[in-house]
Amino acid sequence: MSLSIRNQIAGTVRSVNPGEVMATVKVRLAGGQDITAAITLEAVKELGLAEGSAVKALVKSTEVSLATGPVEGLSIRNQIAGVVADVAAGGAMAAVKVAVDGGELTAAITKDAVADLSLTAGSPVVALIKSTEISLSV
Repeated sequence: MSLSIRNQIAGTVRSVNPGEVMATVKVRLAGGQDITAAITLEAVKELGLAEGSAVKALVKSTEVSLATGPVEGLSIRNQIAGVVADVAAGGAMAAVKVAVDGGELTAAITKDAVADLSLTAGSPVVALIKSTEISLSV
């Protein structure tokens, strides 16, 4: 199946923490970073997720925010360090490609944000992704 979601990074399930309706799934990405996905318990069962399961973490580019360094005092659990590989700016929006260990992430952010953060190729950044915005596939 082909998907329009640009961000697809391979990983391995490290743990599944089930609740009554939702579960948090900790995933070790191919580059060694850990992320957390919050998905339904039903999805965990349907996908057969367990420790050691191979998965792909899927994130829409519009759900990736960028910061110029690690951020504290924030509820966003997933902070992945990387380096800007490319910036393609349009009239109002920009696609910022970020090289991370084991892959690449694309963030769709405003052109103004690119300017305010002075983002250019080679700039160190941290990609911020809410756990509820990460989907998993097997």
